[in-house]
Amino acid sequence: MQTTVSLWPLIGVAVIIVGFLLRFNPMLIVAVAAIITGFAAHFPPEKILALIGTGFIKTRNIPLIILLPLAVIGLLERHGLRERAQAWISGIKAATAGRLLIVYLAVRELTAAVGLTGLGGHPQMVRPLIAPMAEGATENRFGKISDAVRFRLRAFSAATDNVGLFFGEDIFVAFGAIVLMTTFLKEAGIVVEPIHVAVWGIPTAISAFIVHGFRLWLLDRWLERELRGKVSGGTPSAKATATSTPSSAPRATGDEA
Repeated sequence: MQTTVSLWPLIGVAVIIVGFLLRFNPMLIVAVAAIITGFAAHFPPEKILALIGTGFIKTRNIPLIILLPLAVIGLLERHGLRERAQAWISGIKAATAGRLLIVYLAVRELTAAVGLTGLGGHPQMVRPLIAPMAEGATENRFGKISDAVRFRLRAFSAATDNVGLFFGEDIFVAFGAIVLMTTFLKEAGIVVEPIHVAVWGIPTAISAFIVHGFRLWLLDRWLERELRGKVSGGTPSAKATATSTPSSAPRATGDEA
């Protein structure tokens, strides 16, 4: 006996897509999508509320885990963490934004490869430390930078963290994606050990490091080309004064003669 499967509950996916396209509040989008999906599946209102309450109780500690580090980082920023990071990197004359981010990329990949994914991240590492250090290294070499350059440095800092985490954690044996792949392959009749999947993630991680490292090297070249030209082009009056001074010397000599 065949039973028909109702596709109406999938309307919740459409609600999420439309909500994010219209840039509504994510919490509101998810809540509305959950309620609409429940009604589409012919759940009574009390069952929908019970499921929402059960899910909240199971995950109520997650916001605490997320918000506590953010509160600590906010206090550190309020007491000058960003300024201290910029001042420290300014004391290293050989530091550039590209070199700094290449070092962070290597550290991020290596720590993620051993499961220490919490040592980096946008709110706890990129925003308070890495991005200000990249900006400080650039200002130390070229002086004041524009907002366009500043936003570009922040974007590269965030991208470096993403690349290092994404390709580094694929080497960690206990990573969830590796466990998922091995389980899926085992159900399909292909027996693969997690260590084998992790080992084959090493060439990909090395390739990602080389490619993104080259992009960071190009970032340094771009900064040198854009900002060095502005620095040298910002002193035409000094050059005009230097060229006009020797031209006035022969006149003075001629007058004396």
